[in-house]
Amino acid sequence: MVVTSQQSSRCPECGSTQLLWNKKKGEVLCRSCGLVLDDTMIDFSQEWREFDEGGSAVRRGGAPMTYTQYDRGLGTELGTRADLSRMGRKDRSKFFRLRKWQYRISTAIERNLKMALGELKRVSSFLKLPGSVEEEAARIYTQAVQRGLVRGRSMESVVAGALYTACRRHNIPRTLEEMSEASGTDKKEIGRTYRFVTRELGIKMLPSRPGDYIPRFASALRLNAKTQSKAIDILEKARQKALTSGRGPTGIAAAALYVAALLHGEKRTQREVADVAGVTEVTIRNRYKEILDELKLEKMLQRALERAEKAAKRRR
Repeated sequence: MVVTSQQSSRCPECGSTQLLWNKKKGEVLCRSCGLVLDDTMIDFSQEWREFDEGGSAVRRGGAPMTYTQYDRGLGTELGTRADLSRMGRKDRSKFFRLRKWQYRISTAIERNLKMALGELKRVSSFLKLPGSVEEEAARIYTQAVQRGLVRGRSMESVVAGALYTACRRHNIPRTLEEMSEASGTDKKEIGRTYRFVTRELGIKMLPSRPGDYIPRFASALRLNAKTQSKAIDILEKARQKALTSGRGPTGIAAAALYVAALLHGEKRTQREVADVAGVTEVTIRNRYKEILDELKLEKMLQRALERAEKAAKRRR
């Protein structure tokens, strides 16, 4: 119920502007004299009710449209097993034939989408991606199929390329190595497909930022929030010194996190950091030396290591 006192709405009986709008009953009442001004109000909002056998009035509108299903979620089901069990033999066989034709997919695009979107769900689940990324990837793949960009390319590589694009757009970075492992497709093939699809669909992608990888790497290495903040601070100083340009974002992020962990006494080996970041130990060592030299962190790191050594001796 909503109460309004608009000057344009007055009771014709007493002239009061204190009107009561009862949206459940569709009535407009005068609060002063009780006159019913209107009893045929129309509610233009969405009606969430459902009329089924159980009598549970839940909703009528149904689920929203989604690109993660080949029919956008608009498909219907012809009868249920409970309905068919009450029919005669002749009617039951007729409805089974109708159900069979309903489930058949008529066009090649729909057949492709049905298989590809199942693969997309599998890869998305393997990488533990949120629903928003999965929806965006399904939309990109649907556009690619409609434009004929899938011809001559494996379905798996286009699915992985669409997921990689969606991850980049939602600032949830995943490396090409992770996409390759999840989809079972060569990393170079995914990269080529990703560049081709984004170019043909006019999707503008900004380069990945090393800072986007810090929370995920820190969580995998079990580093605290102070170490994460220090790593982001190191990356910002490295960006000002132009150390991040022309270098892989995962490598520079892993090196910054490695330095930050040493500065805060959370020692992690280069092998551990390399395994989490998906880079080699050589890459971390090179980026690590560049960060120490350009940002003048050698003395600070030396003092941190000395403090950690003294603390270890006291514990003994």
